[in-house]
Amino acid sequence: MIATTTGEEGPRMSEGTARPSSLIHTVYGEFVRRLGGWISIADLIALLAELDVDGPAVRSATSRLKKAGTLLQERRAGTGYRLALAMERVFEEGDRRIFHSLAPAELADGWVVAVFSVPESARAHRHQLRSRLSWLGFGNAAPGVWLAPARLLPDARRLLDRLGLSAYVHLFLSAEYAGFADLRTAVASWWDLPAIEAQYAAFADAWCPAAEQLRGRSPVDSAEAFRDYVPMLTQWRRLPYLDPGLPAQLLPAEWNAVPARAVFTELHGLLAEPSLRYVEKVTGLSRPQETQ
Repeated sequence: MIATTTGEEGPRMSEGTARPSSLIHTVYGEFVRRLGGWISIADLIALLAELDVDGPAVRSATSRLKKAGTLLQERRAGTGYRLALAMERVFEEGDRRIFHSLAPAELADGWVVAVFSVPESARAHRHQLRSRLSWLGFGNAAPGVWLAPARLLPDARRLLDRLGLSAYVHLFLSAEYAGFADLRTAVASWWDLPAIEAQYAAFADAWCPAAEQLRGRSPVDSAEAFRDYVPMLTQWRRLPYLDPGLPAQLLPAEWNAVPARAVFTELHGLLAEPSLRYVEKVTGLSRPQETQ
């Protein structure tokens, strides 16, 4: 969870609570991609300074992201970084999950089941499979057996193929549960639902005050919007992956994803556009004419 403090201008991320690399991911994913895909290191440092991240921390984080293959260094009007081509697909998938979170799945839609077996000689892939399936929203039913609502099948296929793990995994579609245990009870053991609810509660508690303060205000100052929007989006973007969108009848009563999602949707609507204008102002970059 990303901790926040609340001040007169709304919640801010506490110093040191958000990794600079996470904030940089958000800046590239939400802004830089829409402004040509490249930003100078000087402008990136200027933007992150608004979020209380100093220059050495930005340089260190971009260096790590370069080594990881996320960013590519490129000189234009100064030294800067562009997003690696392979990462475009990752961010496009993230857009679908983050900004277009679906309503809970229907029980009649069925399940996708992932069964994997990894030889001892490749045991490092075993941990990678477990962590990536969990990150995608799959629940663990038994050793080597993971499942999720059927609509996550395309995401699972793309992820496993991209990571080179598809050779170890068999994917099945199942129309209905035919086991002996009560399905609602079983689901509660396959997913850590209280932990997911805690994340939603933390998000709503942190950002409801900002939504209330900004409601009815027009226009929102672009710099202030940026200072709120980037940490808010950084905190939110993990949640749609933790939550697989289970059928409503299998969830706890008063499932708190709904109010948290409403807070995110409201703040996104209020802050996204002025934040982008602020990035354009700081960097001198601009959107293609037809998208403005």
